[in-house]
Amino acid sequence: MNIKPILGQAKKTPIVIAGPCSAETEEQVLATAHGLKDAGIDLFRAGIWKPRTRPGSFEGVGTEGLSWLKKVKEETGMKVTTEVANTQHVFQALKYGVDVVWLGARTTVNPFSVQEVADALKGVKIPVMIKNPINPDFKLWVGAIERIYKAGIENIAVIHRGFSYHGQTKYRNVPRWQIPIDLKRQFPNLEIICDNSHICGRRDTLFDVAQKAMDLDFDGIMTEVHPTPDDAWSDAKQQITPTQFVDLKDRLKQREASTDDIEFWEHMDHLRHEIDEIDEEIMNMMVKRMQLSDSIGQYKKRNNIAVLQPDRWNEILERAVAQGQAKDLSPQFVEALLKAVHQESINRQVAILEDKKAQA
Repeated sequence: MNIKPILGQAKKTPIVIAGPCSAETEEQVLATAHGLKDAGIDLFRAGIWKPRTRPGSFEGVGTEGLSWLKKVKEETGMKVTTEVANTQHVFQALKYGVDVVWLGARTTVNPFSVQEVADALKGVKIPVMIKNPINPDFKLWVGAIERIYKAGIENIAVIHRGFSYHGQTKYRNVPRWQIPIDLKRQFPNLEIICDNSHICGRRDTLFDVAQKAMDLDFDGIMTEVHPTPDDAWSDAKQQITPTQFVDLKDRLKQREASTDDIEFWEHMDHLRHEIDEIDEEIMNMMVKRMQLSDSIGQYKKRNNIAVLQPDRWNEILERAVAQGQAKDLSPQFVEALLKAVHQESINRQVAILEDKKAQA
């Protein structure tokens, strides 16, 4: 796919998108816009239609808010963007001169909805940004990109806003950074923008997540900004004032994608060679571990013992997490690693129990 930058040409500096979660009143929208006017904003964002989890929540002011975005363009010169989720949204956004539209996480998760938007965009040359689906489904995200591209849209970017997670976490939506990294590998020209507001869900970690995105060579950030965040009608805890946003933006350090420094690359080659050797050792050890797991599976089969042994698994996990922490490895990493290894062991032992191992 010949995917092109959403702003027409690739930027040397990060793409900056900011504005309120929701357009609430004309005064609020314009106050935010004027507060950001001189902050180097590429796109002023505001939600006009707000898909909410439960009925009764503020679901946006609707089409009326598009006239406020039009005023933002007229008074500040900034380009504007908003979320669309169906045919009517697309038509209304185009009617009022919205410069860029985006598909939200609740839309991306539904191929029927994505296709409806794609059909409405046929024949229109407008940049489109696509948020990741709520759940960590890589193929759904790719499918949404493909549907929009097949509608004739070439200026496409994606927005990484994190993924839903059931359990305790410091994030509102866990980043799962590897997923957007994999997406970039599949689509090298695709710009990836980090929605640090939705990943964090709170103000105090917004900078850290935005900087992590820059460290990973993301192409920009999308942050929710409100004149009086505590009074916001939606997602108040994750919004910041224009002044706070300017401070966040100015503190961000952009990393170089590469360098021509020969000494740097010689040192990198040496370190990467060491990593390659360690990775090979790890793979050889994994082979030995799975061979032992197969032997255990055979022994369980002969003695009619269940494959899953919860007490043993809990013992392994607790011990490994404790050992990892003592050696400066995060519990999340150790747990994810051990779970993958354990699942593979379970799969192999189940196959042995069902005589599929021998047939394979």
